[in-house]
Amino acid sequence: MDLMTVRERLDRLGLVLPQPAAMPVTTTFSWVRILGTRVVVSGHGPQNPDGSPAGPYGRVPDQVSLEEAQQSARSAALAVIAAVERAVGDLDRIDAWVTVNGFVQAQPGYARTTAVLNSFSEIVLAVFGPEVGDHARTAIGVAALPLDLPVVVAAELHTS
Repeated sequence: MDLMTVRERLDRLGLVLPQPAAMPVTTTFSWVRILGTRVVVSGHGPQNPDGSPAGPYGRVPDQVSLEEAQQSARSAALAVIAAVERAVGDLDRIDAWVTVNGFVQAQPGYARTTAVLNSFSEIVLAVFGPEVGDHARTAIGVAALPLDLPVVVAAELHTS
């Protein structure tokens, strides 16, 4: 049994959560909505430590390589985790990641969206462990994403 807290795992892995999203556009929605034990997370893209959107920007794979898109997915995972922490106060209150819905700005016919989103899932599993971090997932290729981001990910979690 792993007695390490989620914060301790983040530190052990050398992962730094970004500041709140600093969007160059006005938003009219909640980044995280808590409904009883449900934690519903709006779509997050990759963020720099200061909360600003992180590049590279564009479509996978002709403008953004698979490897760059995977790094964007890892960064999006940290952005989601940071937003969840701000909303629930303590990441150890999360007792299940339920679903992850990932969108990849992709060239028509690009069939490796799952390979891009695997990086998001790997971060969640490394930080929360397999019991809490295991989740259902969708990885869809789309024609465009906000701010020309290569990856945007939404999720639903459960809290105690």
